[in-house]
Formats: sequence, structure tokens, C-alpha cells
Amino acid sequence: MLMKRILALFALTAAGSFGAEVAKISPADAAHLVAAGSAVLIDIREPVEWAETGVVTGAVLLPKSDFDGAQKQWKEFLAQTGDKQLILYCRSGHRAGVVGAVLAGQGRKVANAGGFKDWQDAGQPTHKIGAPK
Repeated sequence: MLMKRILALFALTAAGSFGAEVAKISPADAAHLVAAGSAVLIDIREPVEWAETGVVTGAVLLPKSDFDGAQKQWKEFLAQTGDKQLILYCRSGHRAGVVGAVLAGQGRKVANAGGFKDWQDAGQPTHKIGAPK
């Protein structure tokens, strides 16, 4: 647990030190890029959050906890994305910015689409999912 916190702190510090800039993108613009096949939408919240509020339709569900840890899900996913832009969202946009900065520092094309509520307010389709196991 301590090691995960240290790694997360290092990732935050490294992202700030290297100045990896993550562009902000509106839910409507993000939806157009995803529909065109040039981007992938990723919900980086945790499974309990997905179950509580639902998710944006078409989003890939990859928790930040996995990104901060062993990256069992993230490594496989990133290996398959090619040069597609990664569009991240979370609850408020903060975690999406943190993860986005790390990914941008690795040379990935990344954008921050803010929070789940931004998607709802923009009228973008969402749906409920089952409770985490």
C-alpha cells in the first residue's frame, strides 16, 4: 500500500516536472472523435463509482487504481490502442488530468474530458451498470 502511494506521488511529481500538458475537450467534441474512430473514451473512476452513477455509453472502464498499481488492465489496453487519442474522464476531471499528464509524458495523445456530470449535462448518452464484484 505504501509503495502504491509512493508511485502515485512520483507520477504526480514527474508529470508536473516534465510539464506534460493535457488538453481539455468538451464532451460533444470528444464524442465526435470517438464516433469517427480516431479516439477512445476512458472512464478512470473506480468500479463502485461506475455502479453508483453509471458510465458514458461507449467508454472503456479502466480504474485509476489499476493505473497507479500493477497496470494489469491498462498495459493490455494501451498495447492495443495504436495511435488513437485517449480521452479521459473521471468524477470531476482532476484524476483524468493526473493520469493524462503521465500518459502525455509517455508520448501518448491525450485529452481531458472533465467529469461524468459534464457528460450528463451535455446530454451525452450514459447507462447504468451492475454493482462491482
